[in-house]
Amino acid sequence: MLLSSFLFLTFCLAIATANDPQTVLICRFFAGFSGACQISVSPAVFADIFGAQTRGLAIAVFICMIYFGTLMAPFVGGFISSSHLGWRWTEYLTSIIGALSFFLNFAFLPETYPPMILVSKAAELRRKTKNWGIHAKQEEVEIDFLSLIAKNFSRPLRFLFTEPIVFCVSLYNSAVYGLVYTFLTAYDIVFQEIHGMSAGVGGLAYFGLLGGVVLGCFVAILMHPAYCRKLKRNNGIPVPEWRMPPVILGGTSFAVGLFWFGWAGHWKSVHWIVPTLSGLCTGFGILTIFLQMLNYLIDSYIILYVYLASFSCPHVLLLPFAWSGLMMV
Repeated sequence: MLLSSFLFLTFCLAIATANDPQTVLICRFFAGFSGACQISVSPAVFADIFGAQTRGLAIAVFICMIYFGTLMAPFVGGFISSSHLGWRWTEYLTSIIGALSFFLNFAFLPETYPPMILVSKAAELRRKTKNWGIHAKQEEVEIDFLSLIAKNFSRPLRFLFTEPIVFCVSLYNSAVYGLVYTFLTAYDIVFQEIHGMSAGVGGLAYFGLLGGVVLGCFVAILMHPAYCRKLKRNNGIPVPEWRMPPVILGGTSFAVGLFWFGWAGHWKSVHWIVPTLSGLCTGFGILTIFLQMLNYLIDSYIILYVYLASFSCPHVLLLPFAWSGLMMV
């Protein structure tokens, strides 16, 4: 997490000070590559520190913040780039946020991986008791760098292609995530080219999507007590399928939002508020799908999920990023 935050900050500063397009493109790629760790590893941290009763709420807030950043960026960047500050300040602002993230992680984020916590406790006990035979199980593991790299790059791929549930969930999430990022282009076409708005004003249409995301988070919070009651009746053992009914609602809402936006956004004669309001359905579907699908995978493979994320490896949740890049091309 610390390395990811530092590299993201570094490459964002490189973009802000770049003097040619190729530097911007290369540094943007590495900034995204570095920053992806924050999204892929954080759910495993939640799995370490939150139980089944509270993990859903923590991940709901986490995913909500992810989409807030994604959907607020267009109009914030539009107003900045069209002002006297220029486009470079869009990257300076991102660098400031990256620096804040790095500082908070460095100052307040403790180790959450249970075997490594036991290693620290064993070392502390050895110092206090002078009993040098005290050790943790993890200390018995011999780490070879090449085998570590091979294992943590091959195992996620085997996990992806040999587990039908993981493959289907990842494929669906990838398609949805790719469509989310096409909105960054589609909204510009609809509100700037068709309705003639400026970059900053046209970006305000994303408030429809933001409203849908907030609505999805609010619904998840309302549904949480019912999930806790089921969990209590089942002696605290989570059933992954309990997460799926909201996905059906979210998938339907997402499809309705896509149809609504495609129908209303094509014609200038249709008032701009109509395609803007379609974001309520789309945003609600996005948040609900990702939240419940992520919780579903964690509940289904919680031990293996934590292991896959413990080395910041490119496990199955990085697939949506690759798919979204392909769809943008």
